[in-house]
This record gives sequence, structure tokens and C-alpha cells, in this order.
Amino acid sequence: MASRLNPYLTFAGDARQAMEFYKEVFGGKLDLNSYGDFGQKDTPMADKIMHGMLETPSGFTLMGADNPEGTEKQAENNFSISLSGDDDAELRGYWEKLSDGGQVTVPLEKQMWGDVFGMCTDRFGVPWMVNISGSEG
Repeated sequence: MASRLNPYLTFAGDARQAMEFYKEVFGGKLDLNSYGDFGQKDTPMADKIMHGMLETPSGFTLMGADNPEGTEKQAENNFSISLSGDDDAELRGYWEKLSDGGQVTVPLEKQMWGDVFGMCTDRFGVPWMVNISGSEG
């Protein structure tokens, strides 16, 4: 397997719901492993996600997990996930699903550099950037 770089998201107890949501958005194969699957069956973390991985038909890989017990998720985000390409319909479809129930910070529209670009934070607090190159939008 070649080396790859992909986002790994940390959640405060709702990783299962978030990863299932991203599967609805992007499609693909979702594998979820709980803490209970790895020997912590009789703990409060048993049903929480220890590791989740979504591999999509477009070649995206997104990983995520719930914070381990005794640690705290930081309130601020120091990252964004960027989706870019030239497939207008595909990227607009992702935008619509990701922004639904979230907050749009930059509307998806033509920008000064000529591409269509937008920024939103989805309903799980994850920030996204979408850039559609060569779009007439």
C-alpha cells in the first residue's frame, strides 16, 4: 500500500453518528470498531468508536474516533478538510449535504481567482472547504 495522507477526526462521543453521516455524504465502505470490540466490553466506552475508517468511491479516506475516556476534546479546531476538483455536480452534491444542518461561513460561489469556493462547518463542528475549479457557477 502506498503512503497516504488523510484527515483523522476526533469526536466527543458521537463518532458513530458522524462517520455514518459522512458515509451518506460520500458513499463508500465504512468500518467502525468500538472500544468493546477491543476488550473494553464492560466499560462506559464499550459502544464508543475506537477507530473508524471510510473509504469512498472517489478515493477519499476519512478516519475518526471518540476521545478515549479521561481525555477531553478541544473546543477549537485547528484544521479544515478541503475538497477540490473539477466535477461540478459531484462537489456541489457534497457541499449541499455537508452544509445541511451546519453553518455556511463562505457561500459556495465564484471567487476572485475564478473558481467556485465555499466554506462551511457541518453539524458535527467539522470545518470544510470546497473548491470547484473551472466551474461557471
